[in-house]
Amino acid sequence: MYYGNIKKTDIANGDGVRVSLFVSGCRNCCKGCFNPQTWDFCYGREFTPDTEAEIFAALAPDYISGLTVLGGEPFEEENQRCLAPFLERVKAAFPQKNIWCYTGYVLEKDLLPAGGRKHCEVTGRMLAAIDVLVDGPFIEEEKDITLRFRGSRNQRILHLKDSAVQNG
Repeated sequence: MYYGNIKKTDIANGDGVRVSLFVSGCRNCCKGCFNPQTWDFCYGREFTPDTEAEIFAALAPDYISGLTVLGGEPFEEENQRCLAPFLERVKAAFPQKNIWCYTGYVLEKDLLPAGGRKHCEVTGRMLAAIDVLVDGPFIEEEKDITLRFRGSRNQRILHLKDSAVQNG
C-alpha cells in the first residue's frame, strides 16, 4: 500500500486533534474530489514498518484523540489487506484513542458480507477496529461547507461501536 500524506495534528477529519493517514488508490473518482492525486494506487510513498512506527510515535501524546484514515480509498481491497492488521495494532497499543475512517463506499451496500462489492476476507476485521465511519461518495451537487466532518449532504457519520452492523 502507498500513502500520500500523514498529518500529525489534524483537526479537520474527526473529533479532537488527530493523526491522519491519507492512503493512495481509489476507484470511485468522485467529481470534485479534494484529493484526486490519491486515486493513483502508487501515489506518494510505500507504507512500511518505518511508516507505522512514525504514526505510532505521533499517536503517543495525550492530546492526540486518535487516528483518522482517509484517502484515496481505505476500503479498496488492496488497502484493506494492509490497513486491517495495522488498525488492530493501533487499537491494541492505544485502546483509549479512537479510529475514524472515511470511505466513498456505503456501509450496507458495499462493505457488509451479504453482497457487498468491497467486502473481502479482512473487511470485518477492519470495521471492528473502526469507531466512526464516514461513508458515502462525495457528490459535488450536494457539497455543503457547513457540514462538520463531511463534504456532501449524502455522507453519514456512523458510530460503529453503537451499531448492530459493526462487525460486518
